[in-house]
Amino acid sequence: MEDLIWFAGVATCIKLLLIPSYRSTDFEVHRHWLALTSSLPLSHWYSDETSPWTLDYPPLFAYFERFLSFFAHFIDPKIVDLHKGLNYTADSVIYFQRLSVIVSDLFLYYGVYRLSRNLGFWRSKMLLVLIVWSPALFIVDHMHFQYNGFLLGVLLISLSFLEEEKDLMGGFVFAILLCLKHLFAVAAPVYFVYLLRHYCRGGFVKGCGRFFMMGVAVGMVFIVAFGPFLYYGQIQQVISRMFPFGRGLCHAYWAPNFWVFYIILDKVIAFMLRKLGFNIKAPLASFTGGLVGDSSPFAVLPQVTPLVTAVSVVVAMSPCLIKAWKEPRREHITRWIAYAYTCGFLFGWHVHEKASLHFVIPLAVVAVQSMEDARHFFLLSIVSCYSMFPLLFEAKEYPIKVLLLLLHSLLMWAGFTSQFSKVKASKTSTLTHKECVTKDSRQRKYSDTAKEGVMVVGWVGMSYLLGLLVVELWGVILQPYILGDRLPFLPLMLVSIYCSLGIMYSWLWQLKWIIKYT
Repeated sequence: MEDLIWFAGVATCIKLLLIPSYRSTDFEVHRHWLALTSSLPLSHWYSDETSPWTLDYPPLFAYFERFLSFFAHFIDPKIVDLHKGLNYTADSVIYFQRLSVIVSDLFLYYGVYRLSRNLGFWRSKMLLVLIVWSPALFIVDHMHFQYNGFLLGVLLISLSFLEEEKDLMGGFVFAILLCLKHLFAVAAPVYFVYLLRHYCRGGFVKGCGRFFMMGVAVGMVFIVAFGPFLYYGQIQQVISRMFPFGRGLCHAYWAPNFWVFYIILDKVIAFMLRKLGFNIKAPLASFTGGLVGDSSPFAVLPQVTPLVTAVSVVVAMSPCLIKAWKEPRREHITRWIAYAYTCGFLFGWHVHEKASLHFVIPLAVVAVQSMEDARHFFLLSIVSCYSMFPLLFEAKEYPIKVLLLLLHSLLMWAGFTSQFSKVKASKTSTLTHKECVTKDSRQRKYSDTAKEGVMVVGWVGMSYLLGLLVVELWGVILQPYILGDRLPFLPLMLVSIYCSLGIMYSWLWQLKWIIKYT
């Protein structure tokens, strides 16, 4: 706990220094939700259109905003004024909302504490470095502005209960998470299969009893969250706000996932066919223009629908589901959940780049288990964080985001190298290879050492990471000098395409591990 307080204290100091930094439109979104939930009766929360930023999170998050609005009213009543507060940017609202994110990170710290308290001296500290000092969380929550730390903290709390075989509490907390942000539902199939096989066991009667208990626990959460809206006849409106499928396949800024390659392939084929004389019309909504249409605007390839993406996610997730069904082991649950969120990120509908945090943060828990996991996480976390750089496009934030990523990369390198070289030396001197494997079930069957005790990413991985530097130099220096104002979308496109390669590699690496070792 003392270590956690120290790490959290340092993180809080950094967050306080970031208060004056860039704020995205999400800042006004959440301020409006404070005003909306404070000024209107509950029955009008999901039908109000005073602002373009309508409420589209599940009810528990709306209740959370209502809770914050009590304090906001005392700080400055204009913050929660539905009409006068539109686009309000006084210091009072800036400090209040920034501090609300900082305070809500207590959930993240508690989740990390629960997961790290039974780890060894080094592993617990390394986990704090990876999560509490995550540069991606600093960028997304405390500069761009969101509440990902709060939500991911709830996820980590749920995973900690599952790792302790407290399945009922784990399922209950996950239900709370779903009613806070429905995008976490991607992992629901893994939760369902794992809890059905791991918790609802012990014979037909006992299994049915436990299934009933889990259903009651989860059902109570959904009744509390959605019950009032069902009473007021607003449930259909709530669902339509939560799932606005008309937003299109991709976000205006492409998330680095599989659909990036699909989009590029469509454009290449269309370009070639036009050169050959075919009459190929350009779609109404242009991905490269950063616009989002009401469909999937492809010129040649088949249109992609929400159903297609949902099926793609489930199919990609199926090896994990099969493993969870055949052998539901608690030591694998965090890895399975992270893999599920990776599948959702790669193949899902209208994915935001920030959603990579859903699998990067749980994989930090896995990263301290072995050198192979550490190598994988080292590359993935850098790629994920770099893919969010375009969110902060103002010049004054540029050195901040670069320094945050560089410092964290150095900390990871030093920490992983130091620990696993010691692990190798101690195990080599005291245990046989067979004993090394059986003593610690978390150190799996694959190689757990680095050459000469040094963490080696490998020449392929290092070359790929150096490629990030090339992409950045092109976007910041070379493109303005060579192309001027032409092709303004190119730097963003290059970031998305190049980072997609790293995320796809991570997905394949996780898939291989799940098939081979679980």
